[in-house]
Amino acid sequence: MPSADSGAARRRPHVRAHRHGHDTHDHDHRHEYAHEHDYDQHHDEPHAAGARDILVVRPTSGLSGDMLLAGLARMAGATDAELGGVAASLGLPRDCVTVDPRALNEVNGWGCRIVLPHEHSHRTMADIRAIIAGSGLTAAAQSLAIRAFELLAAAEGRVHGVSPEAVTFHEVGALDSILDTCLCAALYDRISPAKFVCGPLPLCDGVVRCDHGLLPVPAPAVLELLEGVPVRGIDTFGETVTPTAIALLKALDAAFGPWPAMTLRARALVYGGNVLPGVANGAIFALGRA
Repeated sequence: MPSADSGAARRRPHVRAHRHGHDTHDHDHRHEYAHEHDYDQHHDEPHAAGARDILVVRPTSGLSGDMLLAGLARMAGATDAELGGVAASLGLPRDCVTVDPRALNEVNGWGCRIVLPHEHSHRTMADIRAIIAGSGLTAAAQSLAIRAFELLAAAEGRVHGVSPEAVTFHEVGALDSILDTCLCAALYDRISPAKFVCGPLPLCDGVVRCDHGLLPVPAPAVLELLEGVPVRGIDTFGETVTPTAIALLKALDAAFGPWPAMTLRARALVYGGNVLPGVANGAIFALGRA
């Protein structure tokens, strides 16, 4: 395992960046996929971006990587076929990702479904950089995706006392993270908003199960990345913000604050894989013109 801090790496030879229950995906057992590069991020779409466009996310019950993916896909007007093009460029099946209608309490919204191949691998930041560099993403999208992983690796490294390069993204979680992060980066690059505004992130007590056992939430790496971010408490129990989500928010340079003044052009209510009891669930995505 490569490390800029060999002593720390020897003390903790298998540091693993873990994923949590809010990013709910399905898994199958397909293997060996050829990389393809046919995703076109620059054609006309229903919500073509402009220099004054503002992207807004109001995380009522929290955010996960799949929620960001679904919301950004709706704001960009991206089809499942286009999302599949990004997946194919990463060596994954074209049909592994869909954004589908979803309802909760008889209120319609949207959600993301990902079916990934099952695998056992240990990927470092160097491995992930190589995968992203070999993808069909634009240079700007690649930079955003790598930045999100670097932020997450740095946070995990601080938690475990190792260098970011010693952090290992382990097993299927790595594929989840790579696909979520790369798709979000590609969609954000396609929207290219002049400003990205997110509401304060909701937090509550709870626990999450990972490779290190049961941990309190916010999970340690999330807690690291929440430094400087406005938060608010909600009266429920469970995980509200995942590592992928907070890493993406920071990589995309989100500003945190109230709704901005704008004329609404697109909107979506997005649900995650978990339903938190006793609170309004979901996140609102909106694209507007200042």
